[in-house]
Amino acid sequence: MRLLEGKTAVITGGSRGIGKGIALRFAAEGANIALTDIVDNDVFKETVREIEALGVKAKGYISDASKYADAEKVIDQITVDFGTVDILVNNAGITRDTLLMRMTEEQWDLVLTVNLKSVFNLTKAAIKPMMKQKGGSIINMSSVVGVTGNAGQSNYSASKAGILGFTKSVAKELGSRGVRCNAIAPGFILTDMTSKLPEDVRNEWASKIPLRRGGTPEDVANTAVYLASDLSSYVTGQTISVCGGMVM
Repeated sequence: MRLLEGKTAVITGGSRGIGKGIALRFAAEGANIALTDIVDNDVFKETVREIEALGVKAKGYISDASKYADAEKVIDQITVDFGTVDILVNNAGITRDTLLMRMTEEQWDLVLTVNLKSVFNLTKAAIKPMMKQKGGSIINMSSVVGVTGNAGQSNYSASKAGILGFTKSVAKELGSRGVRCNAIAPGFILTDMTSKLPEDVRNEWASKIPLRRGGTPEDVANTAVYLASDLSSYVTGQTISVCGGMVM
């Protein structure tokens, strides 16, 4: 039997990159997939088709994770369409990198709202059906820079550090209800976002990683499967770094 057979997973920002990798991996393990994203485009629709091709139910929802009303509405609709919400992956995120002295208030607010408030929004909405069924797994996508900080990313690092504190608090609040909450802190992962970096910069990053390579969305997805499944039934409030040893 597949590890996530018959479960329903909600994945925000799931049309590409890490979110898509997790969606495909979950589907391969038998989970039905509800994807949310802010843009209705061909990439989003194609991702849904790729998931369906794996023999599970999949549906895409256009929703702004940074707005609580949208989050509540989409979780309510997913519960109607799928009957349950067993797994939530808070993956939506953006960057607006620049040094603090040049950072605008808008750049700060936007990153904190999209990256951190969205986690509050979706989690608050999703714990209602999870508490009712006395079980669920919440997986929050943080980053190694939420642990170490990074020059030029004070807004992004702050948002990802906030996710770690939020994760632990939720785990303590909901453990008695059978709901687990954990975080993944990816390192240098090869996605559309990192592909925009110059090749020499990517190579320099990889040279400093003990495993001597950047990670893939599949590397992160494998860890997400563990946290979503019963294999981690006694794991909550934890952060797992998927970074090839970049941070120890």
